[in-house]
Amino acid sequence: MPLQYSSIVKEHLAVRTHVGLFDLSHMGEFEIRGQGANELVQKLSTNDVGRLTDGRVLYTLFCNETGGIVDDLLIYRHANNHYMLVVNAANIEKDFAWVEAHNDTDVVVKDVSEDTALIALQGPKSINILKPFVPERDVSEISFFRFVLGEVAGIPIVISRTGYTGEVGFELYVDANDAEKLWNALYPAVMEAEGQPVGLGARDTLRLEAGLRLYGMDMNDNTNPYEVGLGKFVKSKNRQFIGKKALLTQKREGMTNR
Repeated sequence: MPLQYSSIVKEHLAVRTHVGLFDLSHMGEFEIRGQGANELVQKLSTNDVGRLTDGRVLYTLFCNETGGIVDDLLIYRHANNHYMLVVNAANIEKDFAWVEAHNDTDVVVKDVSEDTALIALQGPKSINILKPFVPERDVSEISFFRFVLGEVAGIPIVISRTGYTGEVGFELYVDANDAEKLWNALYPAVMEAEGQPVGLGARDTLRLEAGLRLYGMDMNDNTNPYEVGLGKFVKSKNRQFIGKKALLTQKREGMTNR
């Protein structure tokens, strides 16, 4: 993903007023499945994975025993004991090792990052652009933080009503071998709608404007959720997870860093 395709300002404004097309294939994806997968992701997550039903997405944190943030991520529940985790690109190896280190069952954890591409469509026109590509389903009815399986231009994909811009939009997960075909199918429609392909520069300004955190800049292994305004994603009632004891203390005593 380049820093910019045209200019950061032009790309930023295109997303806010029309639509932007992002190649986010640098992100990491893990597949977790098998008996005990529910318990594993619940143990790792500060948010309550038990609330998830099939087809729903959860934003959460992995924390260490001292309450420091290992990473922030999305958890997709495909089915009972079957999940996809989407992690930050810089943390793929660290996160995979973290999950494996705490997997004391026969749950299969697979890093599918190299085999998975992620194309995002973000902006007020994103629904109308995607609709003709998915005639069998009304994509406007996909609720925020939900996903469905479908096809775009004959390509099997996961259509997720998520994003990192503060705009209406979708994130489309596809086999890496089909990424170029998917991009080329969407690109003409995006340009016709006065949209732009968007690089990392505008992605960062968009998330800043929306008040969204970035791992490595706003938080790290030595930062706890309460110090960065993410305490609402710590659900400690009636459940156990890594870092719970430290986080309860930090919540009670208040922030130590700003």
